[in-house]
Amino acid sequence: MPDERPLRRDAERNRQRIMAAAAEVFNERGLGVSLDDIARHAGVGVGTVYRRFPTKDDLVEALFTERVEAVVAAAEAGLAEPDPWTGLAGFMEHMSALLAGDTGLRQILMFAAHTQGGVAYARRRNAPLVQLLLERAKEAEQIRGDLEVTDIPLLVFMLAEMGQLLRAAQPEIWRRYLALVLDGMRLRRDGVTPLPVSALLPAEMEMSLRQANPLRR
Repeated sequence: MPDERPLRRDAERNRQRIMAAAAEVFNERGLGVSLDDIARHAGVGVGTVYRRFPTKDDLVEALFTERVEAVVAAAEAGLAEPDPWTGLAGFMEHMSALLAGDTGLRQILMFAAHTQGGVAYARRRNAPLVQLLLERAKEAEQIRGDLEVTDIPLLVFMLAEMGQLLRAAQPEIWRRYLALVLDGMRLRRDGVTPLPVSALLPAEMEMSLRQANPLRR
């Protein structure tokens, strides 16, 4: 019936608007915000949010699924690279950049640890692609043979945590440590990769650690 289609389009627009607002609020304040906060940020009524997402977990799960697909797209882009090392390193750089600059995204992806379905979905979608990125680089004898598929996301999360911790002092500092990690992953290299970002000054590191101190919260 023709008069139903605009309603469906409006409902989908509202859904995307709510999800975009939630991503922004989660980035600014983490997952501790309420659906009321998200409704205000989206400029829609609270009832609209609750109709689409009865609980905050439902909204986080929808964002989680969307973000997992973004990881899939990044891995597929890496596999499309002719050079296996470029594909793997590019995937890690892309994911580190996303996570280091987005508190909400990091927490949303970590949300999988609290849901059995999320763990299974993420593993099913991501693990085979990351495994292929690794296998290509191993077969080309570009990376050390003892790296495993679980090492890659853990390294990325480690870099993202560092990026979050030191973001106020130097938002791109994670790139320095990504270069060190990638050099450590390579099987052979002619030299060392120039570090793209300067090290923090002692005062900058102390300031970042003071800001991150949970006793101050």
